[in-house]
Amino acid sequence: MIRIGFLACADTLPGDGPRRGDAFEHDLEVAALRPAFENAGLELHEIDWRAPLEDFDGIALILLGTAWDYQDHPDAFLAKLEALAARGIQVCNPPEVVRWNVDKRYLKELEKNGATSVPTLWRTDIDRAGIEAAMEHFDTDRVVVKRQVGAGGLGQYSFSRDDLPDEGWSMGRACMVQPFLPSIVDEGEYTFVFVDGAFSHGVLKRAGEGEYRIQSLYGGYECDYAPDPQDLARAEAVVAALPFADLLYCRIDMARLPSGDLAVMEAEAIEPYLYPQQGPGLGQRLAQAIAARLADRAVAAAPSPSTRAALRQP
Repeated sequence: MIRIGFLACADTLPGDGPRRGDAFEHDLEVAALRPAFENAGLELHEIDWRAPLEDFDGIALILLGTAWDYQDHPDAFLAKLEALAARGIQVCNPPEVVRWNVDKRYLKELEKNGATSVPTLWRTDIDRAGIEAAMEHFDTDRVVVKRQVGAGGLGQYSFSRDDLPDEGWSMGRACMVQPFLPSIVDEGEYTFVFVDGAFSHGVLKRAGEGEYRIQSLYGGYECDYAPDPQDLARAEAVVAALPFADLLYCRIDMARLPSGDLAVMEAEAIEPYLYPQQGPGLGQRLAQAIAARLADRAVAAAPSPSTRAALRQP
């Protein structure tokens, strides 16, 4: 069996300590992947990204599974991925992809490359006056403020003209400001999962009562979703706009603009939850893609016939 690492963190791994409220998603994904991997001759091994390098010995490939605290330690996380790659372990997705994807300013590049995006203001910090100015800029009564380096809706705010932050409040970090999209609540957020560049399955994510955030931490829930050709084409255009052509997996999150077009909210290529319950074939697709990658790498590492002949010479 070839060992495949599923990179996680202390808050998502099973154990005696407390776990995140969404750690059940770790369990669901591992449960979906493990049997499919075993059928392909792959052994799935859950491991904390902070584990010593020696603990990764014997692992051929690392999946960035549920390392969901990386956003608070991006430099350490990237350094660990680069150290793993330097030991000859195949990292999926690779450190250079993570470095690009960790800062949401990548959305600027996607827009330049033709993807439809949500209008965004980029700020090194923002205070109450900045929130009011953003509302004027977007001609809206409500905005959403997100961390430029963040995940899972953590550290995110929504303000309206009737519910502004207190005087003296500031975000305290680099952030992005967007107009609030009513479709998030009325219609939901759409997710498109891609494996090896091919569409795998769709998910419709809905917010819980009184919420706009669709993550399970805030009461969000998921529904099956079969995209129509036009919406799928929008998601495929985002994948085509990515500056990397060989991603093992990618999750495109989109919401509908007032114009009716879907716009990219996130292009998740680091450690996205891939919603195996809505994609029952996910495990098999990933296992096949990983096996092909490992085989290609083995072929690339093997000496050429001429080299083997030379080595046989006395």
